[in-house]
Amino acid sequence: MSTIFSSKLSLSLSLSLNRASMSISRSPFLLDLFSRPRLSYSFRGISFVPTTLALISSLFILFYISFTSNLFHHPHHTPLILNPSLISQQFPHQTHQTLKNSAKNPYPPLPYSPNSIAKTLLRSEGIWNRIYSNGNNASNEVFHDRDIFIEDYKEMNKSFKIYVYPHGKDDPFANALLPVDFEPGGNYASESYFKKVLMQSHFITKDPAEADLFFLPFSIARLRHDPRVGVGGIPDFIRMYISRISENYPYWNRSGGTDHFYVACHSTGRLAMEKATEVKFNAIQVVCSSSYFLSGYIAHKDASLPQVWPRQGDPPRVSPSKRKKLAFFAGSINSPVREKLVETWKNDSEISVHFGRLTTPYSDQLLGSKFCLHVKGFEVNTARVADALYYGCVPIIIANHYDLPFVDILNWKSFSLVVATLDIPLLKKILHGISLAEYKNLQRNVMKVRKHFRWNLSPVDYDAFYMVMYELWLRRSVVRISVSTFSGLDHGKNLSNSM
Repeated sequence: MSTIFSSKLSLSLSLSLNRASMSISRSPFLLDLFSRPRLSYSFRGISFVPTTLALISSLFILFYISFTSNLFHHPHHTPLILNPSLISQQFPHQTHQTLKNSAKNPYPPLPYSPNSIAKTLLRSEGIWNRIYSNGNNASNEVFHDRDIFIEDYKEMNKSFKIYVYPHGKDDPFANALLPVDFEPGGNYASESYFKKVLMQSHFITKDPAEADLFFLPFSIARLRHDPRVGVGGIPDFIRMYISRISENYPYWNRSGGTDHFYVACHSTGRLAMEKATEVKFNAIQVVCSSSYFLSGYIAHKDASLPQVWPRQGDPPRVSPSKRKKLAFFAGSINSPVREKLVETWKNDSEISVHFGRLTTPYSDQLLGSKFCLHVKGFEVNTARVADALYYGCVPIIIANHYDLPFVDILNWKSFSLVVATLDIPLLKKILHGISLAEYKNLQRNVMKVRKHFRWNLSPVDYDAFYMVMYELWLRRSVVRISVSTFSGLDHGKNLSNSM
């Protein structure tokens, strides 16, 4: 009651002062009276009396409230602060069924009531170990929420459908539009792997009416090496391609391209859209060069593709005790960040940095190091993250503004460290600050997640292909316009020979 009374008193006083001020400001007579130079200073001083009284009264009220109100923290009570990200991790997305129901019911029920959220939080395994009074999330789980991921993954595997714009082998650009007829390799193999595996998967539909997304099958990596196109001609090719499909099919026009996507691993992929801005701003870009600092990539709409150098055979296992080197990096010096790294640590006995040709096998260095450095070059992405994971080395990400692959799914803090580029001089101090138990936990989680960064010609559950598909499934559109609306169009028309 004392709190309510104090609040009302304070509010009443404030209103009275405001009204008095408004009365003076609206009265020409009073303004003239108080602004006349002939008034004595003693008379002018009267105008400060209400202000002084108001200030004293306000201080008294605050003093009174501080002793009687529970608005102020009591030293004997420690509040329990729930981390807001915890709830967002528990309920990051509406389920597919809920979204379907919302199309039928304009006012669908909330997917989760406050009571159900509380119950789920209490039921979660080890929930109290994840909450601290300072709000820190201490979870070491490799998934943000494994249960939701597994449930959604099953739904995706069962219902997700993709329509690919058809092209024949006689198409002049079949080399860039059709899957490669060999096993992909090299630094940008992820792009070719994805298309090759997708075209043989159960996700493909020949009926565009049941498609969730539409795939633009051009290959940036192949177009780069096509003498008819080259790097400089890719933007014109993409602009012409989008123009062709919008003229021959209704699907692009009905959504503005928001339910379309393309995949590219080379950094030219983002730059290739400079003459097709509707692709850049509307379509889903699944790219390796996923820097949200640059205008070509839009986080949450677009997705990060892992850059993986394919390796044959099962990944090796080396125990933490046999990893004697603290940290390792090797690569070209093609950015100020790498220059700073080499300049700072080139003569260090614990952090091994190399540029140019290595005198020992690259794999041996990765297997013998506790931490492996992923350092920004021309782009934020390189294959070094996947290299580190394959060889069981904990990745250190030194690349600002990098939207890491599968960040919607994986908790990167559980198996890697992100170090700001400005903190390169503090790198050894940061790494020595990690206890042996913390390192072992990071390394153990590396062994858990590395299967998600592997490509297989015959896809394996939860490998890189399925993880990319899940990222696309999260971005699918739930707003559909009936194909029958667009009459008089040959929906099955082949684009061959039209480019």
